[in-house]
Amino acid sequence: MKVDGRHFRSIWLEGDGWSVGAIDQRRLPHEFVVARITSVEQAGEAIGSMLVRGAPLIGATAAYGVALAMRADASDAALDRAHEMLIATRPTAINLKWALEEMRRTLGPLSPSARTEAAYRRAGEIAEQDVAINQAIGRHGLELIEGIAASRKPGEAVNILTHCNAGWLATVDWGTATAPIYLAHDRGIAVHVWVDETRPRNQGAALTAWELGHHGVPHTVIPDNTGGHLMQHRMVDLAIVGTDRVAANGDVCNKIGTYLKALAAHDNGVPFYVALPSPTIDFGIDDGIRQIPIEQRGAGEVTHITGRTAEGRIETVRVVPEGSPVANYGFDVTPARLVTGLITERGVLRPERAALASAFPERASALKATFDAAPFSAVSTLPPRPAR
Repeated sequence: MKVDGRHFRSIWLEGDGWSVGAIDQRRLPHEFVVARITSVEQAGEAIGSMLVRGAPLIGATAAYGVALAMRADASDAALDRAHEMLIATRPTAINLKWALEEMRRTLGPLSPSARTEAAYRRAGEIAEQDVAINQAIGRHGLELIEGIAASRKPGEAVNILTHCNAGWLATVDWGTATAPIYLAHDRGIAVHVWVDETRPRNQGAALTAWELGHHGVPHTVIPDNTGGHLMQHRMVDLAIVGTDRVAANGDVCNKIGTYLKALAAHDNGVPFYVALPSPTIDFGIDDGIRQIPIEQRGAGEVTHITGRTAEGRIETVRVVPEGSPVANYGFDVTPARLVTGLITERGVLRPERAALASAFPERASALKATFDAAPFSAVSTLPPRPAR
């Protein structure tokens, strides 16, 4: 996608052929800074500090991190160390585990002398695959927007609500939830995006608004609590969000606050879609609410906020009283019953086990076998959910 008219991806291999460039998303929207990643340790820090974020981009960054590790030391021990360090950086996004397993599957059978070249090649393939997947998601989601646009009065914009940042900054390019929006805009369909600010890190206000603005897509930033009001007054035609992990039963884990938007959409008859690449589907988890680990992040994300002063300085200020405890859950899970459809690279699917397994049989069998061999330990103490 574009920044000041110039095409950018969120991550790339630098001209030296081995180091990795990435947009430092912690500095947006006030500063556009490119970071250079030269070691697996720096790749891990980039993921953990949210220099890069978004499930697909986390996966691509981890793949390049393994390549950097192999460049320094291609031994079995180094491969194991890289895997262990990177898998620990973010617990919720399944793309991280998927990418690392892909790298291990590719490199494990090879001799150390062949691993570095193979690692860079596979990391590059993972990045290119993400771009192709997101373009396909865009095409399938475009049909939904076109259908609504066809029923509108001429010239009236299709109003789309999104949450957090599931744009090209969260992927390698195009984005998931934003890919249909960009395609519609580029084809001349009038669209307008309601952008949730997405406290506490403000990814909507800082990132989604920034990238939509640079691409020329009409949008309005709203406080997180505004979406329900807009839906009540028929000011939202559909909601499209991204996701960090989708359980086999269709439950969707995304940035905290997504569940509340889905409830409001359900109550007001607003279609609620989730856009996702297939590596985000976790066939090893049968119940998203009870089994998906929910990351709890540092209190500073809630107690402090960073912005630009009237004098142009970038400053961080405290907004919560000293001594007040903070809970900072990074994600919530939206049950499948509240999801209208899952927009994937293979079409818009019903949020249910049979539809996912039928569309992605190769992932269903492969990932299920992996988790059967090393079953995931649920972290929730919620009681069993009622049958639906």
